Amino acid sequence: MRVSRRKLAVVTGLVLAFAVPFAATMLLTGSVAAVSKPEPKKLESSKPEPRVHRLVLPINSDDPTTMRALISTALNLPKYYRERNEPFEIEVVAYNAGVHMLRADTSPVKDLLRVVRGLTPDIRFVVCEATKLGMERAEGHPLVLLDNVVLVPNGPGRIIELQEAGWSYIRS
Repeated sequence: MRVSRRKLAVVTGLVLAFAVPFAATMLLTGSVAAVSKPEPKKLESSKPEPRVHRLVLPINSDDPTTMRALISTALNLPKYYRERNEPFEIEVVAYNAGVHMLRADTSPVKDLLRVVRGLTPDIRFVVCEATKLGMERAEGHPLVLLDNVVLVPNGPGRIIELQEAGWSYIRS
């Protein structure tokens, strides 16, 4: 069987078109065979930290039923995550009429909140300072909040900041 010069030239051209760049790459990179480097083994002590579950619970109602629903969530979710050995944080943000929940004189759930603090001491309660100032002006006297309640300049603004930082939001 005879091969024509034309077919021989085409085959030779194709071989050279692929073989020359391949050979040049191998010579320049100094590797004859592609060998992947094994990944270093991770030490047991360098386990990644478990993801912290973070929840913001807003309260803007003076309805005791709504407040009790929020307290129920604030008690049950940490219990769920503790059983799974996963860290959890909660921040309750009170604004508008929800500030009554954290007032010493008008809270219909202050006894329940003592229980919550005892069972979930890392829960954080914050009150919208703008709402507090408005209530003080309307009532004509300073408001007394429950112990360990922190003021934030703006309640809805705080909720937005926490959501932008990756916190989950559940409406009670």
